[in-house]
Amino acid sequence: MAIPANQLKRGMVLVHNGKPHRVVNKQHVTPGKGQAVVQTDLQSLETGSIFNHRFRSAESVEPARLDTVELQFSYKQGDDYVFMNNETYEMITLGDDVLGDNTAYMQEELKINASYWEGKVVGIEVPLSLIFEITECDPPMKGATASGGPKPALLENGLTVKIPQHLNVGDKIKIDTRDNTFVEKA
Repeated sequence: MAIPANQLKRGMVLVHNGKPHRVVNKQHVTPGKGQAVVQTDLQSLETGSIFNHRFRSAESVEPARLDTVELQFSYKQGDDYVFMNNETYEMITLGDDVLGDNTAYMQEELKINASYWEGKVVGIEVPLSLIFEITECDPPMKGATASGGPKPALLENGLTVKIPQHLNVGDKIKIDTRDNTFVEKA
């Protein structure tokens, strides 16, 4: 069921030129002369590339019909990541092309949501926050509190995040996967 282009929202997935694309950014533009347009940044779910596209406000767009399936990370094999479908117990192999920057979050038994387009995984969603152990950081400052200035810390997954001064190697912390920021001590 097609919808008018002026009803597009950020995060919505639509079919453009026969392929699935996610709306990354949307702006309704009304020029002094001529018709109003909807200026969008679209991300291809197959390639990950982002491009700009302008729709006429009256133009119709087709929302994509994606199937979402929960997968559980099992193990890494070379450059590939092997997941198990929690409903069918089928093993599925995904590469960096689908996982993108999310490879840093892969840990044993992590559950993700995979979006399928015509039987092929075109994108994944990891949980909004995950827990990791600190492997390297400066020693805690004497008398430091949670409100002190942050210090860099290397986590077990290879990411570097800013943490409060009172934390130390071996502590487990929760990070926000949207922007790799410290949330709280776990």
